[in-house]
Amino acid sequence: MHDSSPVSPDRRGFLIAAAGTGFTLAFLRADHSLADSKLAPAVAKQEAVPAFDPGIWFNIEHDGIVTVNIARAEVGQHIGTALARIIAEELDADWDKVRLHYVASDPQWGQMVTAGSRSVWQDFDPLSRAGAAGRIALIEEGAKLLRVPVAACTAKKGVVHGHGRSVSFGEIVRRGKLARHYTPAQLQAITLKTPPQRTLIGQGVQALDIPAKTDGSAIYGIDVQVEGMVYARPKMPPTRHGARVVSIDDTAARNITGYLGAAALNDPSNTVPGWVMVYADSYAAASRAAELVQVKWRTGAAAHVSEQDILAYASKQLHDASLGARVVDDDGLEQAFKGAALTLERHYTTSTVLHFELEPLNALVQHIDGVWHVHAGNQAPSLILPVLAQALKVPESQIILHAYLLGGNLGRRLNGDYCVPAALAAQALGRPVKMICTRADDSHFDSPRSPSLQHLRLAFDGAGKVTAMQHEASAGWPAQAMHPAWLAKDRQGHPYDPSAIAGADHWYTVGAQRVRTISNDLANSSFRPGWLRATGPGWTSWAVESFMDEAAQAAKADPLDFRLSLLQGAGRNAGGAERLAHVLRRAAEKAGWGAAMPADTGLGIAATAGQQRDMPTWTACVARLRVDRKTCMVQVEKLTLVIDAGVIIDPDGALAQAEGGALLGLSMALHEGTAFVNGAVKDSNLNSYLPLRMADVPELDIEFVSSSYPSTGLGEPPVTVVAPAIGNAIFAAVAARVRHLPIRPEAVLKALDRHGAV
Repeated sequence: MHDSSPVSPDRRGFLIAAAGTGFTLAFLRADHSLADSKLAPAVAKQEAVPAFDPGIWFNIEHDGIVTVNIARAEVGQHIGTALARIIAEELDADWDKVRLHYVASDPQWGQMVTAGSRSVWQDFDPLSRAGAAGRIALIEEGAKLLRVPVAACTAKKGVVHGHGRSVSFGEIVRRGKLARHYTPAQLQAITLKTPPQRTLIGQGVQALDIPAKTDGSAIYGIDVQVEGMVYARPKMPPTRHGARVVSIDDTAARNITGYLGAAALNDPSNTVPGWVMVYADSYAAASRAAELVQVKWRTGAAAHVSEQDILAYASKQLHDASLGARVVDDDGLEQAFKGAALTLERHYTTSTVLHFELEPLNALVQHIDGVWHVHAGNQAPSLILPVLAQALKVPESQIILHAYLLGGNLGRRLNGDYCVPAALAAQALGRPVKMICTRADDSHFDSPRSPSLQHLRLAFDGAGKVTAMQHEASAGWPAQAMHPAWLAKDRQGHPYDPSAIAGADHWYTVGAQRVRTISNDLANSSFRPGWLRATGPGWTSWAVESFMDEAAQAAKADPLDFRLSLLQGAGRNAGGAERLAHVLRRAAEKAGWGAAMPADTGLGIAATAGQQRDMPTWTACVARLRVDRKTCMVQVEKLTLVIDAGVIIDPDGALAQAEGGALLGLSMALHEGTAFVNGAVKDSNLNSYLPLRMADVPELDIEFVSSSYPSTGLGEPPVTVVAPAIGNAIFAAVAARVRHLPIRPEAVLKALDRHGAV
C-alpha cells in the first residue's frame, strides 16, 4: 500500500549524545559524519541544544524520565503506549518513568501516516534497535562511572547494575559523557531480546494515555484555543465537486449577536469548491448564523447522481474485460472455465458507509511570523501538507501541523481536507480561525467508503476439485482521489489502488486465479471516496467468504472442511495458509462447530488475512445468531474470534482493538449504510443513520494465538471477518442467502421467499 515507517536503520546511522539537559538518541543519514550532524556540537562541546529535535525517537532527562516521541496518530488505539513499550523493552527503562510526546509535522520524521494497521508492524524493528542501542550506550557509560567492566554490567528498570553497585539512567545522563555513533550495519547487528527475555512486551501494563483521557486533561483538536481567534461554521454546497457560489444573502444572520460576516472561499487546491464560511465571535453564534445565511449555488453533473447510478455504472464496467488492472492473472483461467464440469457465479454489493467519528471535523489555523500553524487531529500530515501548501500558495516548509488526540476516527482523518477551509479562512481574515463542523456538516462532507459491486466465478472439474477462480470489483478508489502516489501497477503497467482490492488476493489455492479491480469513475467524480477501517477488505472479504460458503454448498461440503481443503499452502500461498487454517480450526472448536442448533439459529464461519498480503493478520470468526421469521430481524448472540497477529505488544490494547473492530464489523453488517441521492448522502445524522446500539452487542469470545512471529496489525482484521460470518450464519439458520451489505430485514425476507422457506 504505502511506506509510512520511520526511516529504517539500513538507510541511516545512529547517534547517541548528551544534549543540553538530557540524553538524546537519533537516526542519522548513513552518509553523515559526526561532524556534520545536527547533534555534533553536543558531542564535541557538550553545548546545550533543544531537548527535542525532529528525528529523535526518545530522550532521557536528568531525573531519569524517558520521553518517547510518537510520530503516529492516537485515535483511541493506544499506539503511543505500544510504540513506547517497544523502545522501553529494549532500553530496559522503568515503565513508571516513560512519557509520550506526539510530535508536530516535520520532514525528518519521514512519511507521517497512521493507517492500515501498519504502525506496530513497520515500527517494531527500528524502534527495538533504537532502544537496544540506547541501552548499550548507557551500560557502557554506566560501567565507567561504576568503574567496573562493561561485561559485568546489566540494565534493569532504568538502572545499570555491576558488581553489586548501581547507577540510574538519570545519573548517567547527569554525570556521564555519552557519545556513541552506530553505523547501519552495527545497528542491524544488535541482538534483540527473545520473547522469553521480555519483561514489558506482552505484559499487562497501563496504557500511558488513560489517565489524561479519564480525568479530562487530554487535549483533542476540538479543545484548542488561541488568543484572538474567531469561530467559523461552513455552509457546504449540495455536492462535493463542481459547485460554484452564485450569491450570498446574510440579511437574517446580521441579527445574531457576535456575527461577523460570511464569505465564499477561494481555494486554489479545489479541495472545497463552493464553500461559504460564516464567522462569529463564538461557535454558538457562528452555528446559528450559518442556519440563517442563504446561499445559491450552481451545481454540476454530480447533482444528478444516485447510488443506483453508481452501481449500474459498475455493472457496465465489469462487463468490459479491457478495463481495470489485473492484480492476479494466472495462465489457464479461460481454459479451466471452458472445461469445467460445474461453475458457480455470484454478484455481491455493499452500500455507501459513513464514518460518523465521535469528534466532528474541526481545525484551528494561525499565522505566526511567516509560518502557518494548523491545529487539528490528523492521521496523515504528510498527505495534507502539499494540499495546504497549494491552497495557501506557500512552501510546505512554512506550514506546521500540530498533533492532538483524535476523538474517534475510523479513517476519516486520513483525508485532512477539513484543514484547508480553516487555513483559507484564516488567510482571508488575517486572524486565527477555528472551524467546527456540526454532525450533519461532517457527514455531508464525509469521505465515505464507496459502494461496491463484485463479480465472482469458480470452476470445478469432474472430480469436484476447484480449478479456477475469478474475482472482479468496481468501487471508488481513495488513493486515486487523494494520493495517487499510493497507486500500484499490475504487470501490464495498469494502475490500481491496493486499498480497494486487498483481500481478493486471498490464501486459498483455487487453481488458475484472476483478480481484476476497476476504478468507478462515476463514484470518484461524484464524491471523494475515503478509507474507512479496512476499506477494500470490507467488501472483498464479504464477497470472498460468502462465496466460499456458497461454493461449499455447491460442492455438498461442510463450509469449514471446504475452506481447509483449499488452504494447501502451495505456491504463493505457502507459509500463510497453514496459519489461517489454524485459526479457523480453533475458532470452530471454541464455537462448537457442528453441534445441533435450536430452530432458526445458526453458526456461520469466515476467515481473513488482514489488510495486505505482505502483513497478514490471520483471523477467523464464528457468528452465532437467531433469525426471527416473522420480522426477519437478525439477533447476533455471540462472536467467537481467533487471531494470529504475531507477538502481541499490549494485550489489553490488542483485546480492545479486536473487540472494537468486531463490533464495528457487526455494525456495518446489519446496521450502517446510506445511499447517494442527487449527489449527496441521504442520511446526515444519527436519527436516521443507525450504528450498532448497546442492546444489540453480543457476547464476544476473542483469543490470540501465542506466537513468536513478527507483530502485525489489529486495527482492521477483526472488522472484515464479521460480516461474512453473519451472512453465512443467516443461511445456516434459515437457508436465506443475502449478498448485500448492510443486511436489512427486507433482504432476509426476500431471500426466505426465494428459497421457499416460508
